[in-house]
Order: sequence, then C-alpha cells, then structure tokens
Amino acid sequence: MVTQTRLHLQTLALLIFVVHLSRPVCVDIPSETNAVLGKSMKLTCIYCMTRDEIKSKTHVDWYYMPNKEKDKTPIYKYVVDSPVELDGPFKGRLAWNGSPDLQDLSIRIINVTYNDSGIYECNVYRQFKFDYYKPSASLTKEIKLKVKAKATGETAALYSEIMMYVLLVCLTFWLLVEMVYCYRKISKSDEQAQDTATNYLAIPSEQKDNPAAPVTE
Repeated sequence: MVTQTRLHLQTLALLIFVVHLSRPVCVDIPSETNAVLGKSMKLTCIYCMTRDEIKSKTHVDWYYMPNKEKDKTPIYKYVVDSPVELDGPFKGRLAWNGSPDLQDLSIRIINVTYNDSGIYECNVYRQFKFDYYKPSASLTKEIKLKVKAKATGETAALYSEIMMYVLLVCLTFWLLVEMVYCYRKISKSDEQAQDTATNYLAIPSEQKDNPAAPVTE
C-alpha cells in the first residue's frame, strides 16, 4: 500500500511538473449526457486539430433534434470570430463555453428543462491558411442528452471523482507532514548519537584505560 501510494505521489508530482513546464494540452473528452433539471449543462465539443503557428478559420454549427426522426433545428453558431445565438426554443438560455484557441467549441444550456432532452449535434469546419493552399477539415459530434430530476449516473460519478482527487490531495499533504516529522526525528537521533560519541571521546584516555578500583571493606 505504501509503495503504491508513493508511486501515485511520484506520478502526481511528475504531472504537476510537466504541466508547469509545458503548454496547455488539448484532450478530446466526451460530453456529459445526463443533465439535472433547473441546473446548467455543458455540451462538450472538442476539436484539437489546430496550432498557434498555423492560421485557421473556424466555423461551428450547433443543432438540436428531439429524436432521430425529427429535423435538425439550428440553435447556435460560431462564425466570423464570434458566437451567435439563434432564434428558437433555446433563445436566451444558451451561452458560449469554448476556449480562446477554439479547440474547445462547447456551449452551455442555462436552466435546463425536461424539453431539453434529445440529440445535439456539433458540426465543426476548420480551414487552414498556408502560403499556397488552404486545406480544410471537419468534425461532427452527437450528444444524446437526458434530463433528470436529481444528479445520478454520470453526474454522481463526476462528484465521486472530484472527492477522490480531494482525498488524494489530503493524503499527499498528510504524507508530506509525516515525511518531515520522520526526517526531523531521525536528524535529532543522529545529533544525540553524535553528542554521545563526542562526549565519550572527550574523556581523558587515562580514565578509560584505568577504571577506578572497586571499593573493598
């Protein structure tokens, strides 16, 4: 158990060191699919195909479908370097939740209702600008959202994961305190042993070679 904990701590320290030294890394993660009634919900759409040194133009279209049989309704878009909320059933309840580098192209639903259950589609079109040609790439992601009265399933799992990381941080702090305490205790023991050896060496050699004769009656 102690060995595994030390391994986890070393891995955590390495990750923290790498994060501080390196630039932000884009990680493509799936979106949550369970929303809580009355809360806000992030519809995650990540497209990592972009680099700072390469100029690009990004266009994003968000659609909503109550189910597969229904037509797609445009609800949000990002065009000409700015987000635009479209007229429709979500008017006034959608907000841009993407990143400045446009690798995260997510939106957020505010005050979720039961009518928000359905399928959301994120369409991304990215055109790169080089000197002699302009290649492009596209991406389509679907998110099947279900609205529930209470936090269950994936939302509860997310809370559990957060608590696990909090516990890991607390455990890390406790282990650091224990290491400092043990180090100080060992250092104090070494100092006491060194003082004892120094005192022994300070005794005149005659006293060590000729111990006092036993007292006889």
